[in-house]
Amino acid sequence: MPRDSYNDLLAFIQVAQQGGFTRAAAHMGVSPSALSHAIRTLEARLDVRLLTRTTRSVSTTEAGDRLLASVAPHFEDIDAELAAVSELRKKPSGIVRITASEYPATYLIWPKLSKVLPEYPDITVEVAVDYNRTDIVSERFDAGVRLGDEINKDMIAVRISADQRIAVVGSPSYFANRAKPKKPEDLAEHNCINLRLPTHGGLLPWDFQKGKKSLKVRVTGQWIYNSVGPILRAAVAGHGLAFLPEDMVLEHLAKGELTRALEDWCQPYSGYHLYYPSRRQSSGALAVVVEAIRYQAPQGRGKRSRAKP
Repeated sequence: MPRDSYNDLLAFIQVAQQGGFTRAAAHMGVSPSALSHAIRTLEARLDVRLLTRTTRSVSTTEAGDRLLASVAPHFEDIDAELAAVSELRKKPSGIVRITASEYPATYLIWPKLSKVLPEYPDITVEVAVDYNRTDIVSERFDAGVRLGDEINKDMIAVRISADQRIAVVGSPSYFANRAKPKKPEDLAEHNCINLRLPTHGGLLPWDFQKGKKSLKVRVTGQWIYNSVGPILRAAVAGHGLAFLPEDMVLEHLAKGELTRALEDWCQPYSGYHLYYPSRRQSSGALAVVVEAIRYQAPQGRGKRSRAKP
């Protein structure tokens, strides 16, 4: 195939991945008509139709699917290597895209990166707050954040937090006329603030463990949110019990704005890790991010990281 066809292949990959000519053109900085011409030229050269076009959508044909699956990863590898070469400059640069749920984005990534990024003005960090189990490779993220036991073995994983612990909390005003629950089953008598998970639309069950006994409790209440920030605010305001990461509520506990319940049923669980594909050459910008948010264990305790970048 003539080397001029490489640009046509890039045009095809972008249209297929973006799902249309308009979005692909905006991404590449060219006109939709230029992309359409490039793909018609490629189809004519290959003598096979790669895209099915309608007035409302663009989709790949069987031949298009095969070409996309076989060719796109090679161009991604080339882009990654070119980015790695460019990172040999003194100052790392580029965009680092991270997917994480609300808690690590707010309480783990932001506090550390906000102190480091001013030293690297050429680095841009994009954090997508998402509770879904995003495939970082197919969704073109550089890294993701999950609990350690949720990460695939083929990923490089770097611990960014200590082991976590959940806290069941309510305000003093909430408990003014109610007895604190002494066992998880008592939650049936309480107004509990629920979190709806976007992954399957269900409500997050409250998991408890004491010794060898484990319980998964489905709670009810007047308030349901799809993020943890409003849940914390509602609990502080006295509207019910919340089931939140301990670090989120420590300040409010210290101020007396919240008080704990069922503490002996809330056992530690695996901490958060930043992870990224092991087959890719990590960029200098990603290396800066990794080192900035890497968990530093207190003296006398070792770091727990499955792999180093």
